Amino acid sequence: MADDVFDFSPGAQIPLQGSAGQTAATHALASAAYRDSPVEEILKADNEWHKSGVSKGKVSLFEPNLGEAFARAVQLRMLGGGRADLIQSFGMEPQSVVEHCLSATRIRKERDKKLTAVTAVFGLVFLPGLLVWLGVFQLRRTLAGAKDKRSGAIGTVLLVGVAGAALILLLKLPFTGVLGWYVRGMILAPVIGWVLAKRICEETAKDLRTRWDDLLSGGGLGAKVPEAVPGNPGDASREALRQGLEKLSAEQRSNIVFYAGPKGILGMGTRWGSWQLAEELIPKDPSKEIHQFRSYDVIRAIHDQLKLLERGPINSGGFPPPSVRHWIVSPVGEGAGAVSRPSGQDVENFQFKSHEIQRICNHQQFGSGNRHYLGVQFTLWDGQLVITMMITVTVLHQTLRIEVTGHALGPVHPLFTTKSSPKTVTVPKTIRFWETTTRTLPLVEPREAVRLAVRAPFTWYPPLLDFLGGKMTLPEPFGLRHSWADQPWRHRFMADDAMRAATPVLRVAHAAALRVLEEHGVDIERFGNRSSALSGAVQDAAPRKADVYDA
Repeated sequence: MADDVFDFSPGAQIPLQGSAGQTAATHALASAAYRDSPVEEILKADNEWHKSGVSKGKVSLFEPNLGEAFARAVQLRMLGGGRADLIQSFGMEPQSVVEHCLSATRIRKERDKKLTAVTAVFGLVFLPGLLVWLGVFQLRRTLAGAKDKRSGAIGTVLLVGVAGAALILLLKLPFTGVLGWYVRGMILAPVIGWVLAKRICEETAKDLRTRWDDLLSGGGLGAKVPEAVPGNPGDASREALRQGLEKLSAEQRSNIVFYAGPKGILGMGTRWGSWQLAEELIPKDPSKEIHQFRSYDVIRAIHDQLKLLERGPINSGGFPPPSVRHWIVSPVGEGAGAVSRPSGQDVENFQFKSHEIQRICNHQQFGSGNRHYLGVQFTLWDGQLVITMMITVTVLHQTLRIEVTGHALGPVHPLFTTKSSPKTVTVPKTIRFWETTTRTLPLVEPREAVRLAVRAPFTWYPPLLDFLGGKMTLPEPFGLRHSWADQPWRHRFMADDAMRAATPVLRVAHAAALRVLEEHGVDIERFGNRSSALSGAVQDAAPRKADVYDA
């Protein structure tokens, strides 16, 4: 494809209207890159239509945590060479999430460089002792993961027993000379390295958790991605990363979306309501014919009126500035595992050109092929709610149909909006035993420090870590926003906002269309009656699964 070699950089940027303050969903998803919880937590965020996956590796000591797995999976899926096409993420900036994933990975790589040095000095030099200690930790980790609680207790007893035996061996060593000192080093050096590694891991864990909490507080440090800034004209890897980020932004601006049956339009949410006005085109004056017009003439009039939705006769706040765009909707199967964006002379930077949009609107109304919709989109609740009303106009024989459908994309799963919590333990006081005291524990447990130190030397080649420790798989077709979105109907005010938007949009679309019909000599009496009936029906406060047909 020509798009693969095109420099997508748009040059000087002007902030898009209505994009300010849409950071809640972006920051929530970006915070996942800094988390240190178990990777299986991501499965709790799955919704009805989109399922993530976690594949196990060969050795549990190498398994990643949520932040490591999420950052790796997102980078590979959204920036990897030859990747499949993405679904747009409305109400957020996917490039910002990817940049935070890159930033989190860079922080961990800096930590892993130090851990690798510690492992080389205190581990590889005394390799037999290191292997013994790692074997004990791996066995303990395996037993701790067993369903039988007694197995976990056995693992702890085993570790204590080995430590005791090592201490006895250290005090009463049967060897002397150089061999004796080396055996003592085999016992002590891995322990000293573990202490140093734990301190390094603790500092990094505090940094990552600070960034995690700051993002969810609405601010924090921005993502630093120096590897995306070419240092010289021959810096191929950095240039490829920069172009990958630009391609991601260009794909986000695409005017092509995909309809997947009951899943609705991917990225916009399921279709919760549909209102159709279909009447016969009859001349107002029987002695004259209707003046010729096209579907696009009606759509253009509706487009101009929807731009004025933010204006009203009463100063009551009302609608924020809407995003009104022409969309080309391509059908894909409900179970489609991937989507493919069209290319060719009619497509530029992932967007259909204006002349092709008009052609599809006027001529592709029946049978196979893409369809044209006019969309008005509201991004509310700091990006947590995306309301999209889609309008299409078709003319078949003497019947003109105006269809208005409502789509709603709810907030991201609460998993992503949960801040970190300190690790604490509550114990009774020594003397006043009837009272308790709470102590803050280190963020990095002993077994976690071992896991990070063991993984560190292998971070230079991530596929090997994926093989040894496992990885996270993303739901397909993949888009950051819709993959982990909840339904808005459990939130009273979000549900109200979605349903309140339908009535004015429907009325504006009908009014603009009737004006065009009247200007072209059409008798609009039946259209007006039908429009009044729909204006009453749209006020029914009951969202439905409009794409599920019981036939």
